[in-house]
Amino acid sequence: MTRCSEPRIAVIGAGPSGLAAAKNALQAGLSVTVFEQADQVGGNWLFNADTGHSSVYENTHIISSKAWSEYEDFPMPESYPDYPSHEQLQRYFAAYAEHFGVSEVIRFRHRVEQARPVERNRWSITFTNAEGQTHTETFSHLMVCNGHHWDPKFPDYEGEFTGTYIHSSRFKTVPEAWRDKKVVVIGAGNSACDVAVELARITRHVRLSMRSPQWFVPKFLFGKPVDTLASNFLWAPRRFRQWVLKRLLLTIQGRHSAYGLPDPNWNPFESHPTLNQDLLPMIRHGRIQPRPAITRLDRDGVVFADGRREQADILIAATGFWVSFPFFDSELIDFRHALRVPLYRKMMHPDFPTVYFIGLFQPLGCIGPLADFQARLACEEILGNYQRPTDLHQAIENELAHPHFRWRESLRHATEVDYHAFRKDLAGELSRAGVRI
Repeated sequence: MTRCSEPRIAVIGAGPSGLAAAKNALQAGLSVTVFEQADQVGGNWLFNADTGHSSVYENTHIISSKAWSEYEDFPMPESYPDYPSHEQLQRYFAAYAEHFGVSEVIRFRHRVEQARPVERNRWSITFTNAEGQTHTETFSHLMVCNGHHWDPKFPDYEGEFTGTYIHSSRFKTVPEAWRDKKVVVIGAGNSACDVAVELARITRHVRLSMRSPQWFVPKFLFGKPVDTLASNFLWAPRRFRQWVLKRLLLTIQGRHSAYGLPDPNWNPFESHPTLNQDLLPMIRHGRIQPRPAITRLDRDGVVFADGRREQADILIAATGFWVSFPFFDSELIDFRHALRVPLYRKMMHPDFPTVYFIGLFQPLGCIGPLADFQARLACEEILGNYQRPTDLHQAIENELAHPHFRWRESLRHATEVDYHAFRKDLAGELSRAGVRI
């Protein structure tokens, strides 16, 4: 790609990926502007964000350990626990932005309304500022960092429900008024299980409705964070690592059917695992009761796949998020229903050479440190130090045909990667630009 004579970069979002994008641009000596619709940095880790995009609740802790969640050039404080809380993470991101001078280039309370390509592969950005005024500016490059855990996805059921029905992203705490309510949590991922556990500490009637089986992995094994322990076995073939983890989980926890849960018929690394230390004990204590998928809503209750009907006061759908870009025309860029997002290294679009998607992947680990690698790669290309593959369409097809693990085909795994394998991929691309990691 030909180097732009006067690069001017727009970054959409000041979450972990957007901060990494801006930091790398500043370190490369590039002009950068960050558009953030909230009044603080942190993205989803900004609790009770007035934009409504925050997905954390009062007691949220990260599910990847501190060791594999911190940026490699900015360690988290030693005082932080193995799994920091959302308050600690937000403070960490604020400190990161201040340390690298990113805070000075962020326009808070600025919402990007439209991003469209104009002549010479430039981008016209229309935004609404803090005063509600609409303006348009042109940039040479665009880094999309709006995240993919903000546009709630609800299941499609027949019937209607007359009680309270919310998405897990709107769950913030368990009010005292819910103590005697009958609550059904829909889903089996990290959010579903976290919400069910939080509810079970106060609410007496908690049902967890699962459409399909899931592997449940404790946060600690043998006294260590599970991802730290797993990183000691990167030398082993992937199939062997899968076999070891499966044997280990079955030995420690037993089969899921012993808890009234369906047993997975696939290996642990073929689906994004659910990390939760408390779910299975809560089930065995009777605080959470597993249920199969919901087939129909029935006014003040739900009907499950086994034909059972139960009354419910509250439904909480922990059923994931759409990959969504409201500022792009859907005919221009739309990954909403893509089972595999067609981007090279999960960041480069084959038809738009001056747009980069930073952090648009779901790792077995944390997004931030790898988004930092992506952002650096983008800046190296803007500076003219990196040359993307000549046939990017073919490179993307090859990448999609050789995933790190054999993920189960679903929207949930449209952007799935293995943390360490993806880090190696990005480090290899950076080495082509003369950068040694």
